[in-house]
Amino acid sequence: MGLSSKTIQVKIKSSCDVFLELWKTNPCQVPTLTPTTIQNCQIRDGEVGTIGSILFWNYFHDGKDRVIKTLTQDLDEAKKLVTFKALEGDLLELYKTFVTHVQVDTNGSNNLVTWTVEYEKLNPNVPDPDTLLEFYKEVTKDIETHQLRN
Repeated sequence: MGLSSKTIQVKIKSSCDVFLELWKTNPCQVPTLTPTTIQNCQIRDGEVGTIGSILFWNYFHDGKDRVIKTLTQDLDEAKKLVTFKALEGDLLELYKTFVTHVQVDTNGSNNLVTWTVEYEKLNPNVPDPDTLLEFYKEVTKDIETHQLRN
């Protein structure tokens, strides 16, 4: 099985920079903005907002409570990109490798959040992570709703 990738773009009305800053420097605040999808985020090692920090997440996906431990793999200011790599958790029961990139871009009056997942299935019967991309879309909309209220 080789490495595959899938992408979803979500147009938002709120600030891209504020959205990215949340994921980059304060991911532990995400659960307060998305309580139906992400319930908890705890720093396990390192310092939030630095490459190499390890976060532990509790989330609700496909009708089940799930967990994941991630490594902050990249914080690219120029590309407005944050990358998390799965180290442990439910996703690794299906995928040998799972990396999530969240990137923002302002193009004229359009603010876009792009979620890209790179993954390698453990076997050919494992589904593509389409429902996870929908999950990321829902998370984005929850954060946007909170940002527009403030």
